Amino acid sequence: MLHYTLVFLVIALIAGVLGFGGVAGAAAGIAKILFLVFIVLFVVSLLMGRRGKL
Repeated sequence: MLHYTLVFLVIALIAGVLGFGGVAGAAAGIAKILFLVFIVLFVVSLLMGRRGKL
């Protein structure tokens, strides 16, 4: 999932440089959402891993 976040971030950067504001904004928004989902799943997996070993 972090891979998709980086892909959308690169798409947003390239679209921004080329002047496609709408595409850049959409790709940046998707990258933000995917990054937040990745962080939440990462924290949940850390907590579940610790809970199983106690």
